[in-house]
Amino acid sequence: MVMTQVESLRQAIAQGQGRTEADLVLKGGRFLDLVTGALVASDIAICRDRIVGTFGHYRGTREIDISGKVVVPGFIDTHFHVESSLMPPQEFERCVLPHGVTTGICDPHEMANVLGTDAFRWFLASSETLAMDLRVQLSSCVPATDHLETSGARIDAQDLLSFVGHPKVIGLAEFMNFPGVLAADPGVLDKLAAFQGRHIDGHAPLLRGLGLNAYIAAGIRTEHEATTPEEALEKLSKGMTVLIREGSVCKDLHALAPILTERTAPFLAFCTDDRNPLDIAEEGHLDFVIRTAIALGVPPLAAYRAASWSAARAFGLHDRGLVAPGQRADLVVLDDLDTCAVSQVLSAGRPVNEALFATRPAVEPIGRGSVRARRVSAADFAAPGSGPSTPVIGVIPGQIITLRHDLALPYSGGERRIDLDQDVIKVAVVERHGRSAPGVRGIGVAFVKGFGLKRGAIASSVGHDSHNITVVGADDSDMAVAVNRLGEIEGGFVVVEGGEVRAEIALPVAGLMSVMPFDDIRRSLVTLRSAARGLGVVLPEPFLQVAFLPLPVIPHLKITDRGLVDVDRFALIDP
Repeated sequence: MVMTQVESLRQAIAQGQGRTEADLVLKGGRFLDLVTGALVASDIAICRDRIVGTFGHYRGTREIDISGKVVVPGFIDTHFHVESSLMPPQEFERCVLPHGVTTGICDPHEMANVLGTDAFRWFLASSETLAMDLRVQLSSCVPATDHLETSGARIDAQDLLSFVGHPKVIGLAEFMNFPGVLAADPGVLDKLAAFQGRHIDGHAPLLRGLGLNAYIAAGIRTEHEATTPEEALEKLSKGMTVLIREGSVCKDLHALAPILTERTAPFLAFCTDDRNPLDIAEEGHLDFVIRTAIALGVPPLAAYRAASWSAARAFGLHDRGLVAPGQRADLVVLDDLDTCAVSQVLSAGRPVNEALFATRPAVEPIGRGSVRARRVSAADFAAPGSGPSTPVIGVIPGQIITLRHDLALPYSGGERRIDLDQDVIKVAVVERHGRSAPGVRGIGVAFVKGFGLKRGAIASSVGHDSHNITVVGADDSDMAVAVNRLGEIEGGFVVVEGGEVRAEIALPVAGLMSVMPFDDIRRSLVTLRSAARGLGVVLPEPFLQVAFLPLPVIPHLKITDRGLVDVDRFALIDP
């Protein structure tokens, strides 16, 4: 083993000096020097998985002509959940690696809430088969809260520590339970104490002032929930690296682009968090984020630093992020720098193509049969109450933060009812892990405003973070049909109208991911989106918006004469 490493170093040294042919040389192009901002005309010599030569001319066993093109370091997505792409890791890689994403830092939080630590084992096994470098952050909050929802599993500090030595594990994933941090909850402190000295990722929307001080003092170093320049700048000034998020639902880039400059770029990175297959197919991935940032006025040097070098340093990946000798040969060849037009990608020195993907060993899916919700009827979605006045969730397009509206709804027979004139329909969460106590209904019913839905129902087994079934609808019978159909297909998305299923996609891997190829998933989502719009839905991404409605760790805002005020997450409809 030692001799093999010594021989590898000997080859790299010889090839870097041009004494022997490099394994691969990119010839005739320029590369972006992220230190000076210069575009440097130079060959790039590669030995195995490392860059060994720049600022010169090299000979290679294999040479690729990139005349007229620009090379930048591979992109790093600093926070996302593979599950939210609806694809398992191998199919996800086929989608994003051609867009230049050579390193991904994922949190298997969604699957972990369904299957517990088996999710970590499956993701780590999958990561070892991939061409891209998929790193894993250990999910810190399973369940996300102790009392607000029913999850499929519970993970404590000892469970997490058993995975720390794995080479693909970076640290502790987004610590969403920031109230638990500030209250010094014993279970929270056990997890934080176990990971002191390792990377701890944050999740603290709207947290400012003394509370933010305390949160950071607990050892939390990165954060992706900032939605305004003021919030982001405070977090930056207090030592955090802010991950600018641009996903399918949560879109913060337009708000935060003004703070991304060449001066601040070392303290900012990009993440997608949750990006669905339609957006990947139609817009791209981090390449889309970069070109959008530049179009918004971000200097190209700042955008490419945030996408690679800054991200690598924030997460301790010191072997990547520059086009420089000794760095991992994760490279993106661009036709144009400003539009981030990806021409070719190299991952650890290997050109990315279908042949590269075809050599991977298969990883069997897990989590089949995990949707165990009992069958429901229309009567299960009644909303009894003591009068017409009730709190209503207000959806904000492009945000997972929601509003609280206090509205008067139609009221008769002791029940509150939908009001299409106010764009108010029902939303319900149905426990699907089979963990409800005997005699407990396991259903919560409330109201939501902002979907535009006029008839029918939409249901999803993707329901952050515990992934119970979430259904929105204008008809109780259609809501029941939708929920029951999800049980039949092992989870997924369903659109129902008039008692008939109009569109669906099965997500049988833990009720979160498909077993179909990407193209089939994309076609199904196009049909689903069209069916949802046929019900009147006005949201650009209704299914992820449904999936975020039950999320208990996101603040809810109330419009007052003092502006938006953060309020406690309100209770379900009173009995």
